[in-house]
Amino acid sequence: MINIGCHLSSTGGFLAMGKHATELGADTFAFFTRNPRGGAAKDIDPEDAKALISYMKDNNFGKLVAHAPYTMNVCAEKESVRNFSWDVLSDDLDRMQYVPGNYYNLHPGSHVGQGTDIAVPMIADAINNALKPEHDTIVLLETMAGKGSEVGRTFEEIAMIIDRIELKDKIGVCFDTCHTWDGGYDNVNDFDGVLKEFDKVIGLDRLKAVHLNDSKNDRDTHKDRHELIGKGFLGLDAIRNIVTHPLLQGKPFILETPNDDPGYKDEIALIRSWM
Repeated sequence: MINIGCHLSSTGGFLAMGKHATELGADTFAFFTRNPRGGAAKDIDPEDAKALISYMKDNNFGKLVAHAPYTMNVCAEKESVRNFSWDVLSDDLDRMQYVPGNYYNLHPGSHVGQGTDIAVPMIADAINNALKPEHDTIVLLETMAGKGSEVGRTFEEIAMIIDRIELKDKIGVCFDTCHTWDGGYDNVNDFDGVLKEFDKVIGLDRLKAVHLNDSKNDRDTHKDRHELIGKGFLGLDAIRNIVTHPLLQGKPFILETPNDDPGYKDEIALIRSWM
């Protein structure tokens, strides 16, 4: 079995998100730690966080997958952007202690012309600077489509970052089905082979969560445009194969499809019918 959920607005607070997830038929969810296209973060109500933890326990929730803001680029060429991003990462991991034991997902970053060899050590340094032994959160590096100068298109690039992380028990990977497809991995015809390659390069023990998305584009196009489940180039059979794959059971699956609440509710019900 898996835990299935989607991205929810954090406007109403932690407990409100938990109840919203239940209304959609979900037993996990993702949320942005702060304004996804800015830098502002609202104050956390400790009692609200405790209420969510209790609610999750009572309703058999899986681990949550918090998401860093899109404006964060820890390997940016501009020092001001890089410093801002390092500060956000450190602050977010401290704030995640209000809901301990969950996941914090981030895009590795874009090297903006500097090259991967320069960007990879920057990314690792940022994580090493922010991640502390007392943190109860696992940081997830998201697999990327390779759009522009994105780092993390290949499993090898992800592995290069992980190799440089000091607290290796606190680092993992979020496998995005659209991104890996757009990045060149054949999730339709050879998903077994994709997971075998992931295991060889990174190790399946590092695969902690899945972003479940169809794609508007064909394989190896590096576009990163998500589509509704079964409506894109991956298709319903491939998505079903991914969701029911024995090596991915027990993990949180987060829908990031271009949807509204009724659409998410339908997709969650569809996926549950496969289980």
